[in-house]
Amino acid sequence: MYNTRMEDSQILKLGLPKGSLQESTFKLFKKAGYRVTVSSRSYYPAFDDVEIQSMLIRAQEMARYVENGILDCGLTGLDWILEQNADVVEAAELNYAKEGLKPVKWVVAVPNDSHIKQLGDLNGKRIATELVGHTKRFLENNNITAEVDFSWGATEVKPPLLADAIVELTETGSSLRANNLRILHTVLVSTTRFIANKKAWQDPWKREKIENIVMLLKGALAAEELVGLKMNVPKWALETLKLTLPSMTSPTISELIDKDWAAIEVIIEERHVRDLIPRLKKAGASGIVEYPLNKVIP
Repeated sequence: MYNTRMEDSQILKLGLPKGSLQESTFKLFKKAGYRVTVSSRSYYPAFDDVEIQSMLIRAQEMARYVENGILDCGLTGLDWILEQNADVVEAAELNYAKEGLKPVKWVVAVPNDSHIKQLGDLNGKRIATELVGHTKRFLENNNITAEVDFSWGATEVKPPLLADAIVELTETGSSLRANNLRILHTVLVSTTRFIANKKAWQDPWKREKIENIVMLLKGALAAEELVGLKMNVPKWALETLKLTLPSMTSPTISELIDKDWAAIEVIIEERHVRDLIPRLKKAGASGIVEYPLNKVIP
């Protein structure tokens, strides 16, 4: 159970996003080396690190709880940090979302047959969105006067009867297209951020703990699209194969007991492997092994 009254300075209070980011966040922490378990009805995930106490909070609320010091740190989107004007430390950008490694966008969308063709046409119109505060500031910065209503959900179905336009979150745009909406303008591109309370960030122990977690999470993200390859290579083919292999730096080459052969190990983007392995085999490599990576730490 999460103890909100615990005063032990050797405990890091971490907020994890509940909702669409929850599953991908748990998977990321697992790849980073943390075992996190939570029951279906609990809001208090358990870490195998006794120095971390965690709580599930909606991403929309995370920034204010971190700003107020109820949580030392947490993960939320840049969009919700800006929405709340939260005064927090952005310890890291973690470019992942519920559908993979990609940013999400908040866009102005209108019906396909709407007479609204440009931002200026929003003057005097009604806009529905969950991102009310940031949308109002966006309109003000573009000298547009419009009514902005908070949307409790199903925002895509509100035009044209309940709103002239919407500002909505999208990853692929498929939901907007399915509701006969077209994108007029991108308001904000958002990625997940690891944020920290300013007082916690000034605490040496907590800052080091946060920085270590961030390093491992970033290492896990860096490994998402990479794999390792190792193989045995006859030395007569070594120079050709070294030129064939893409690598983060350069291949690792080791001597084998058989002096006519060497072992090569390399980290490459997974998308190259399908085409690369047949070329390596043709060039003389054998015993080719592909293996997944959990973390890549620069």
